[in-house]
Amino acid sequence: MKSVHHRRIASLARHFRMEEGGSIAFSPTSATASSFAHVKQAPEDAILGVTVAYNKDPSPVKVNLGVGAYRTEEGKPLVLNVVRKAEEQLLADRARNKEYLGITGIPQFNKLSAELILGRDSPAIAQGRVITAQCLSGTGSLRVGGEFLATHYSGPKVIYVPSPTWGNHLKIFPLAGLETRTYRYYNPKTRGLDYEGMIEDLRAAPNGAVVLLHACAHNPTGVDLTQEEWEGLRKVIRNDKQQLPFFDSAYQGFASGSLDTDAFAVRRFVNDGGETFIAQSYAKNMGLYGERVGALSIVVRDPSVAARVESQLKLVIRPMYSSPPTYGAAIVSTILSNPALYDEWKVELKAMADRIISMRHQLFDALKARKTPGDWTHILNQIGMFTFTGLNKQQVEYMTKEYHIYMTMDGRISMAGLSSRTVPQLADAIHSAVVKFSS
Repeated sequence: MKSVHHRRIASLARHFRMEEGGSIAFSPTSATASSFAHVKQAPEDAILGVTVAYNKDPSPVKVNLGVGAYRTEEGKPLVLNVVRKAEEQLLADRARNKEYLGITGIPQFNKLSAELILGRDSPAIAQGRVITAQCLSGTGSLRVGGEFLATHYSGPKVIYVPSPTWGNHLKIFPLAGLETRTYRYYNPKTRGLDYEGMIEDLRAAPNGAVVLLHACAHNPTGVDLTQEEWEGLRKVIRNDKQQLPFFDSAYQGFASGSLDTDAFAVRRFVNDGGETFIAQSYAKNMGLYGERVGALSIVVRDPSVAARVESQLKLVIRPMYSSPPTYGAAIVSTILSNPALYDEWKVELKAMADRIISMRHQLFDALKARKTPGDWTHILNQIGMFTFTGLNKQQVEYMTKEYHIYMTMDGRISMAGLSSRTVPQLADAIHSAVVKFSS
């Protein structure tokens, strides 16, 4: 018995140590390991991980085509001149303060954001059927919209997203409480749109299901619908299936260079009088990536429910992040409310879009000059920041190892990361990979 007693004392003693001055302190051991010892190492984000790998590469010729951010011809991040002018105005206004915003953000920002995507002459705005809340860029807008739908939507709590789609869509909506399914979108054989497959899948989807749509410059494929195809899709969603469209508008003006052209699909759906969700981001078209500026607009059929919807939207936002940040939205409001700044922004926006289009032509011409096997016209036909090259994982890994070209494993490249200097290097890498490995 004494032996057992001594062993218990010895066991307890291992958990304590004598401090200076005679006090006793608890000393954790393996018996009291971290409550989080079971947590597994998470994999790198498929997109952000490309930049991590790029940063570790000491090569002086490395090229990062994974990041979804605009770069100048010199490969540098760009702050628009119009943004700097807006900042100067904000800094000069000594009456500005750092008080909290309301839950839904800056009212002027919300009004101007709705007008930008829907048009200043939008009947939905005039009829009081649009509720807009400033959110944390596109991601935050999608998450807030998803959680609102999961709680309040009277239809099926399921959202259909295109295959493929931006990887974060597949994380945002399940965490928001929506079952997430896919519909066909991209045809790898043609490297274009699978319109028939998309229509077939959405006809087979439940009546009333939520359908996520990329407003323009589909990410990651760069494959968009024609205006005639949008109209055919609208008829299926609105007339045949009574489904709810949820637009992700991350590239308005950045795809074609025209704000109105890139808003065509959203406006066509909203102007038919049906209900629509729209997530906007100013990361790309104003270069405000790190400011996290976006908006969620909910277009309802009946203006009498708008105030109630807004009240419940506030209850989604309040426990999530309480209220949005001021600075980025103030920049946007300053630009959109000032006619001179607004016109200057449109010029800068078109210049960015035109440079990306130029990179497409340069890359296509370089591959053609090298007589690279295959049809590369999809580089010209796709639109926006990204090109879905059709390269496979083996080819991508080879290009990274041999040519220090960094891109996502699905073959997506950011055309905004290219320059006249790096196009030949990329063309050499693609040519070599295609010749060496069959796709």
